[in-house]
Amino acid sequence: MQLMPDSPLRRAALEVEAHVAAEGWDQSPRLFALVPTADLIAHEPALADQLSSDPDGITPVEQELDHSRELEDLLTEIEWPEAVIGCAAVIERIMLPPEAEESLPDDPEALVAAAAAHPDRQEVRLVAAVVRDGQSHSAVRAREPLEAELLEGPDLVPGLIEHLRSTLTAAP
Repeated sequence: MQLMPDSPLRRAALEVEAHVAAEGWDQSPRLFALVPTADLIAHEPALADQLSSDPDGITPVEQELDHSRELEDLLTEIEWPEAVIGCAAVIERIMLPPEAEESLPDDPEALVAAAAAHPDRQEVRLVAAVVRDGQSHSAVRAREPLEAELLEGPDLVPGLIEHLRSTLTAAP
């Protein structure tokens, strides 16, 4: 198994994954602003003992979301202030093997029902994190087996990564 190169972004993505995983499955999507830890400590010195002492560290700050809308739709309306150097999102999805695509209905509601009932479905938690300079890190964990290995890499969830990047590059 090849190890991922360590970076502040990777550590932030894995921190988000561990935080969300600690609360179990069947969660709504979650969104985090990524801010430089040093900047956060400078603005909120009382937090210093709770945060990493890494001078290049990145701290995830969870954001409130309107859970009546899809995360991907909400992301089209988000623009982060300059103090936010990146963002991360966590969503749960159902994945099907490629051969299942042929038998799926075109109707969106029927598609969701068919995917949920498919015998080869796999529930997964997807984590994506991006920063303004274009770097990304992602992680995927299957719900089953119980001790499923966390898969990680720079682009395991390209669609979610692109949605997040668009929130950082929106025109002023």
